[in-house]
Amino acid sequence: MLHIPGAWQRAARGAGLLSPDGTLAATIFAEITAAAVRHDAINLGQGFPDEDGPAEVLAAAVDAIRSGVNQYPPGRGMPVLREAVADHQHRFYGIDLDPERQILITAGATEALTATLLALLDGPDDEVVVFEPYYDSYAAAIALAGARLVPVPLRWPDLEPDLADLRAAVGERTRIILVNDPHNPTGTVFSAEVRAEIVRLAAHHDALIVTDEVYEHLVIDGTHTPIATLPGAAERTLTISSGGKTFRTTGWKVGWVSGPADLVDAVLAVKQYLTYVNGAPFQPAIAVGLGLPDAYFDDLAATQRERRDLLGEGLIAAGFDVSTPAGSYFTVANVGPLLDAGEDAAGFCRTLPERVGVAAIPLTAFVSEDHRADYAGLVRFAACKRTDVIAEAARRLAASAR
Repeated sequence: MLHIPGAWQRAARGAGLLSPDGTLAATIFAEITAAAVRHDAINLGQGFPDEDGPAEVLAAAVDAIRSGVNQYPPGRGMPVLREAVADHQHRFYGIDLDPERQILITAGATEALTATLLALLDGPDDEVVVFEPYYDSYAAAIALAGARLVPVPLRWPDLEPDLADLRAAVGERTRIILVNDPHNPTGTVFSAEVRAEIVRLAAHHDALIVTDEVYEHLVIDGTHTPIATLPGAAERTLTISSGGKTFRTTGWKVGWVSGPADLVDAVLAVKQYLTYVNGAPFQPAIAVGLGLPDAYFDDLAATQRERRDLLGEGLIAAGFDVSTPAGSYFTVANVGPLLDAGEDAAGFCRTLPERVGVAAIPLTAFVSEDHRADYAGLVRFAACKRTDVIAEAARRLAASAR
């Protein structure tokens, strides 16, 4: 049992991993993955692909290693990648950025988010509005910064934010509105009305907007609209993304943050004392990826649409109610009506690998402790595996109903 004081306790408590007696618990992800391995189940719990990215991106990394790109890159990131990010933002969204001052390369989006929150928050008087359920690192990073997380619930079945809830959450102590769109873990893509209200509220309360857009090219229905493109948003918005999901290279951990130069400088002041720099040979490779033809990005979304539909059919055949996602890897199903008395989604997920041969994660892993009852019957499935694997998972799920 740990009795060591320090900031780690805030981070662990924020992530829901610290018990009242100080015991540090393993994550539900580790537990479910171990069960999947033990029972040879298809693991639709963790959101990483089971196939490599485009050959030209992988080849560019190999070429960089062989040509000696193996030492520290510049602190802001290699110029070739910063320029590629600037070109990408202009090409897809019409956003114009100075690659010298307005783009910072990071060790994945998670470091970008953590460095941003640590840089721009200043203790318990600051609040961060977050859409709940939320990616689990948000709560840990907010807690490390000593700030307060204020959730806006995404309610079943549409899993979209209610504007009244959003207005109630944003106030004079709001320092940051943290937006994940497309959204993990629900697959929600925010409406134009929600995006506009986020900008209006941020301007009214002089708050900053931080966006996590790692699933930007995995919008299945419609197109992605960065909040930074809305009138009045650019001057107060930091946009975060990465190459991991777009190019199926999650292990490379190459991300970036972009926005106003003074805000990017503030993030750099913290980031340079975290990893300093990372992934020298992977940075030019991700730059190659960002320059791929439109067909690559179109095919990426089309493939994800096929996998979403396959998984959804299997879940519905298994008797689950499904919230069809508009983006990301994830589909949320309501298993509540099928639970035994006293059982919740976490218990359901612990037995699912053995009973059905499929693994998933309870949505309670992504919510604050006080709100877990509101999500007790909801389960997240990740459709980011090969199409044949998703098809087999769907078959097993459908067969479980029989």
